[in-house]
Amino acid sequence: MAEQLDLSVDLGRGLRLRSPVMVASGTFGYGFDAPLVDRTALGAIVTKGTTPRAREGNAPTRIAETPSGMLNAIGLQNPGVDHVARVYAPMWAAWDVPVIVNVAGDAVDDYVAVARRLDGVAGVAGLELNISCPNIANGLQFGLDPRPAAHLTTAVRAVTRLPLLVKLTPNVTDIVAVGRAVEEAGADAVSAINTYVGMAIDVRHRRPVLSRGSGGLSGPAIKPLALHAVWQLSGALSIPVVGIGGIMTAADALEFLLAGATAVQLGTVNYVRPQAVREIHDGIAAHLEEHDLRDLGALPIRPARVEAHV
Repeated sequence: MAEQLDLSVDLGRGLRLRSPVMVASGTFGYGFDAPLVDRTALGAIVTKGTTPRAREGNAPTRIAETPSGMLNAIGLQNPGVDHVARVYAPMWAAWDVPVIVNVAGDAVDDYVAVARRLDGVAGVAGLELNISCPNIANGLQFGLDPRPAAHLTTAVRAVTRLPLLVKLTPNVTDIVAVGRAVEEAGADAVSAINTYVGMAIDVRHRRPVLSRGSGGLSGPAIKPLALHAVWQLSGALSIPVVGIGGIMTAADALEFLLAGATAVQLGTVNYVRPQAVREIHDGIAAHLEEHDLRDLGALPIRPARVEAHV
């Protein structure tokens, strides 16, 4: 191809990534503990969920393998936002890949406190509001209904200039309604989707495998469901959609990009094949070259804002 490929993507408010391949919150820590990953292939790192104060998370057992996937109920274990701002952010500022901090909490004030503390902190490129975590007592309360989702987004938007992504739950009747609500409230992009609520039972010991009983199901088992959610959202929203859910190969990622996603996040595959980041990045580039396409804008298989139907 005569022209150089352009794999960059724009997630709004000046957050431009060199690659559409990101890593999902909770699967990459705070970016320090994944030495096998080729960071040069990454567009951005999304951190573990961060709360105002440190959290120990749930008691073991917190992870369980399932057919074509995994369950997790970590419970937002993290060192708290002050530690993130004082200790981690200065190191991120020296990296050549942007770091987006995933924000979680039990109340609107928790999200506001984290956003306010991180606003203007060097090394923090954006925020991803986790309104969809199924692994804590109040983790889903904001993501289940458009009104609280919009209220939370509005409150955070008022205290930060950072690019704002909102991570949506699939455990709803109408994910598009929630997506539209957070778009109108000031979100720059949405991430779709978080995990499905699921569980596993230890037949021998006659009890749930996870200490909390239920957890979040991720991995290839949810990919068709996640893909459909992205298809719906990308047809209804004007802001970028970041696709997440069971992406294991370049072909998987391309399905999400063809469905209208601007970028993708890799989650469960990071535990199985840390080198998948480079493989998927290069596979996307090879597909563009094969089809004589110069950039990712030519990939979606329908125009933006075409109404999606079930």
